Amino acid sequence: MIPLRNLLMPALALVAGSALLAIAADNTARGPAPSLTRPDSAEKRPDADGFLRRWLILEPIRASGLTDSAVRAAVNTEYFPNQLTSIPRDGDKVTVNGTELTWRAVDTQEYNVNLYHFAYALGKPTSNVLFWAVTIVHCPKEISGVRLAIGSNAASVWWVNGQEVIGIYGDRQCVIDDGVSKRLTLRKGPNIVRCAVINGGGATDFCARFLDAEEKPLQGFTLSVGDILRRP
Repeated sequence: MIPLRNLLMPALALVAGSALLAIAADNTARGPAPSLTRPDSAEKRPDADGFLRRWLILEPIRASGLTDSAVRAAVNTEYFPNQLTSIPRDGDKVTVNGTELTWRAVDTQEYNVNLYHFAYALGKPTSNVLFWAVTIVHCPKEISGVRLAIGSNAASVWWVNGQEVIGIYGDRQCVIDDGVSKRLTLRKGPNIVRCAVINGGGATDFCARFLDAEEKPLQGFTLSVGDILRRP
């Protein structure tokens, strides 16, 4: 079992040239984000425990409320066109309520994706916000009987290939396999995993992996986020 880490503790020091660097709103550097790096390869495999560690994340959108109804209202709001169907690329931009936001490709050094690190390094708000995240799971063959197992701080809703498969609600800590979907089938080729994470305040993060038909971490696939070399 992987120990739960204190999400506010610094991660292992990273080489600045490979870390996710950012400029705050006042044009002063806040990076690097200590737990995140910019992808440097076309594909990435899950780690030994099956966790998905490569994602495209949209800069945070203002949102509030962690009750079931508040979260449902937030994820059902159309902030930008085709938000549940589009497959963004690193550097793509959308405009939400008059503010331009950027999709950014990241690899996490841990089992979880630290959204606090992501937003803070960019000089973006970390409380009362909604994060959208997408990754592409490439399977060499069809795999049936799998479950998506997730955790998040705080609430989150998840889709696989456009179908909502699980949601967890309320002010909660990120716990491994806190929510587990019904059994589903991953197609041969690309499969789109999408999530929306809403944070009230303080630390925020998420983790995700697939469990196979025997409830073991799924392996044998790769992750990508499109053209990761698009941005300089």
